[in-house]
Amino acid sequence: MIEDEEAGAENLSIGERLMRAREAKGLSLDEIASQTRIPIRHLQNIEREEWDALPAPTYAVGFARNYATAVGLDGAEIARILRERIGGAFRTRAPAPEYYEPADPSRVPPRSIALFAALFAAVLIAVYFIWFSTLGGDDVPDLAVPVAEAPAAKAPAAAPPLRPEAAAGQPVTLTATGEVWLRVTDGGAQLFSGSLTAGQSFAVPATAQRPVVRTGRPQMLRASVGGRDLGPLEPEERTVDNVSLLAQDLAARAQPAPPAPPAQ
Repeated sequence: MIEDEEAGAENLSIGERLMRAREAKGLSLDEIASQTRIPIRHLQNIEREEWDALPAPTYAVGFARNYATAVGLDGAEIARILRERIGGAFRTRAPAPEYYEPADPSRVPPRSIALFAALFAAVLIAVYFIWFSTLGGDDVPDLAVPVAEAPAAKAPAAAPPLRPEAAAGQPVTLTATGEVWLRVTDGGAQLFSGSLTAGQSFAVPATAQRPVVRTGRPQMLRASVGGRDLGPLEPEERTVDNVSLLAQDLAARAQPAPPAPPAQ
């Protein structure tokens, strides 16, 4: 009895064997597609034996193998049978031939007419320039099309200076633009002493009460308050001591100098 069932299964097409195995397991095509990642339309093509609707023989064999494995059949055996049946090739649809309508000779102007028109246009241009030169001397009109100049882009407006009262309580950072030695203290307690190289930073602790800095190269230290760059501590190289690092004091140092009074 088992041999009869196996012989009957062998007589079935691959598509019918896969479909019956799927239905015996109570699976839908959606579930097979989700499990094998094969599009549902390709699974339908396999069950209908529409091999020429699949992308290529290799895809057909691979899809059938994965489908068979998903429904409990021998995927390698199904792939072997399918490879023998399709012979490694599909029916190919010949591309539709493209037809081009030949140009109507009666509608194409003779070459002599086109040549005559070009020569006539050149003569007209030459006559025009000769006539204009006899009127105004050597001045020849500029026939170039004027190009509209693009409006100049407006520079972004500079941000207003940071006011000391608005800076109070914001975090303070010193960033080196070159190698610089500095010492930061807070009421006698040393917070930092050493050298920074270009790009290195020192963040003043938020708990500092009256932090001050001493350095011999203040032009190499840029102060920022709340992420806003206030520029170097000093524009020139000189030793500075007890420079307050409180946010409001740094903002006050960065304020622009008032204009000089007019001379009497």
